[in-house]
Amino acid sequence: MTTNDQAPASFVVHIPDADLEPEPLEPDQIVSGDPVVTGKVLWESADGKQVRGIWQITPGVVTDTEANELFVVVSGRATVAVEGGDTLEIGPGDACVLREGDRTTWTVHETLRKAYHISL
Repeated sequence: MTTNDQAPASFVVHIPDADLEPEPLEPDQIVSGDPVVTGKVLWESADGKQVRGIWQITPGVVTDTEANELFVVVSGRATVAVEGGDTLEIGPGDACVLREGDRTTWTVHETLRKAYHISL
C-alpha cells in the first residue's frame, strides 16, 4: 500500500491473481450463506478520503451501507439491490457506481472480484 499526498508512483497489478487479505464481515451483515471477504488496498490518500484497491466476496447474501464508489467487476456475478432504488445485475467487465449512503443487499452468485476507487 502507498500512502502520501501526491499521486502514487506508477505501477501495475494483475487483478485476477493478486494476493488478498481477510476482511471479516460484521455478523449482522450476513443474511444467508457463509460469504468470505478479502481485499487489498493498493493506494490511500494521506487524509484517508480516497482509497483504491481490490475486493472479493464469495457466494452468499450480505447487506452494506455504501461509500461513494466506482468499481469494475473483473470476475464473478452478483445482484445488488439498492434500497428504494434499482436492482443492479453485475458481472465481468461491468463498471458500477454506488452512492454514499446507499443501503444495499448483495446476492453473490459466483465469487466476485472487483477493482475499486472509493471517495469518503
